Amino acid sequence: MRKIILIAALGIITGIIAALASILFVSLLEVVSSLLLFVRNRLDGEERTLWFFMVVILTPALGGLIVGLLLMSTPEKRPLTLADSIRNTQTIQFDNSTRSGLTTALSALVALGSGAPVGQYGPLAHLGATLGTWVSGVTRSTGFTTTTGLGCGAAAAIATAFNAPIAGLIFAHEVIIRHYSIRSFAPVTVASVIGYLMANYVFDRPPLLEVGVLPQVHAYEFLAFIFIGIIGAYAAIALMKSVLIASEISGKWRIPDYLKPAAAGLVVGIVAIRIPEVLQTGDSVIFGSIQGDVFSIQQMLVILIAKLLLTALCLGFGMAGGIFSPSLVIGILLGSIVGEIVPWLYPDSVSGTTIYAICGMVAVASPVMGAPLTGILIVFELTRNYELAIAAMISVVFANLVACPLFGRSLFDIQLRKSGYDLSLGRDKVTMQSCRIQSYVVRDFVRVFVDQSVDELRDRLLVRGQTEGYVVDNELTYCGTIHMLQILKLQQRGDLSKTRCGAVAQREQEILLEDTSVWDAMEITRNFVGESIPVVKDYDTLKLIGVIHESSIIQAYMERLEDVRKEEYDHF
Repeated sequence: MRKIILIAALGIITGIIAALASILFVSLLEVVSSLLLFVRNRLDGEERTLWFFMVVILTPALGGLIVGLLLMSTPEKRPLTLADSIRNTQTIQFDNSTRSGLTTALSALVALGSGAPVGQYGPLAHLGATLGTWVSGVTRSTGFTTTTGLGCGAAAAIATAFNAPIAGLIFAHEVIIRHYSIRSFAPVTVASVIGYLMANYVFDRPPLLEVGVLPQVHAYEFLAFIFIGIIGAYAAIALMKSVLIASEISGKWRIPDYLKPAAAGLVVGIVAIRIPEVLQTGDSVIFGSIQGDVFSIQQMLVILIAKLLLTALCLGFGMAGGIFSPSLVIGILLGSIVGEIVPWLYPDSVSGTTIYAICGMVAVASPVMGAPLTGILIVFELTRNYELAIAAMISVVFANLVACPLFGRSLFDIQLRKSGYDLSLGRDKVTMQSCRIQSYVVRDFVRVFVDQSVDELRDRLLVRGQTEGYVVDNELTYCGTIHMLQILKLQQRGDLSKTRCGAVAQREQEILLEDTSVWDAMEITRNFVGESIPVVKDYDTLKLIGVIHESSIIQAYMERLEDVRKEEYDHF
């Protein structure tokens, strides 16, 4: 009982810390944005001056340069994202430092403050996850696991940002933790509620959306909601693929990495001269589209395309920031366009553009994040409208039905797959892929040189009670293996003292490296027959550094599997 109370208390503490950090982040962003807007308004008189154009164009570029320099001070040399949090929880290896997480948050603040068309909710969630990981590290002996702390921080940050505690809870489990154990569920729930209470009752933060009273949804409009879900899926795929393409282009562009965010910022500034709505998180676009009659269809389409391409450019070129907010803007614009078209087909009775805008919002955002349940709950908690939640649910379902087979579960999953962590086959595989065999390699084994006799090898094997010897040359290059059965056959044919080991050694088809994963080692042992597998430094030199027994590979597999199951199913 004492342990349960302690873990719940740590959940509360994590929730408070993450909520305060989120509110501080948003408040600082509002101050910086207001200052930038004030400067622009002062320079933007009746006739735009040269100073106005310089401020608009160069501010995002300067912000990108600062972001690039900040990120160069971290070990990763890039901004951390929710993909890193997902990888950490799935592999149970938390190798990103608190410093890197805080630097990423600061970089995102600079990027957003200077006008970059990226999101704030991803950095907020990652900031909360970073602080939760730090709390778990400080209190490691209490049973408050790192996965639990990370989930608590992310849930509290989202609950604070959206005023949606249930959505914050589900987001942490659906997107990051990806399992529902009592060990994590209880403290994450507490932290999410604390984030909501801090936002509403301590700091009185306004809700993200205020839609007011909505008209009744008609049955025939659900066909339009299905259509929004389908086209929303293609918009989400276009956004995600654009980010990946921009990342590939950035990787091939031979300029210093710290200059790439500045280059993306320069493009943003140039476009913002004609389309200022692309700047920052796009709150004005969100509110304007929901209210209706602010933008024409042509304007919304131009903003949508510009926002999609510029967001992809910035994220692909290393600008710190999230993709959730841009996907909300793109979705709202897409839904609003449909909402403007539907009255042409049904002029007598339509529920209004607002409903279509919100359906579009979650239809694009949920496939990008891989969070259909979170999307539905955000709509319900923000609007308190049951009919609207059902309409959004239809759009979310069809969006994910289309996007998942065509692209994947989320952008984060594809990014992780490209970096060697494939989550499609479950947590067990990615955990085994992240664990290396290095600690299981045996350095004390029977090694002989090519010019030594087989007779010497036989005597050493008998003394050591082993059945395999490994033959190397003077450079310690692996030349082959000699088995005791092979020695006995040679003994029947003649004098072993005259037979050199190099003449009879046979190279194994299966050779491992120290950094071979447990998963790959298990795959290799399927076809291996023998006592142990040689382990070399690299495949170029084949320098033999040890061997690994089949039993050790199985032991490594079972130990990692036990860690995963213990975290998922153990109680407090």
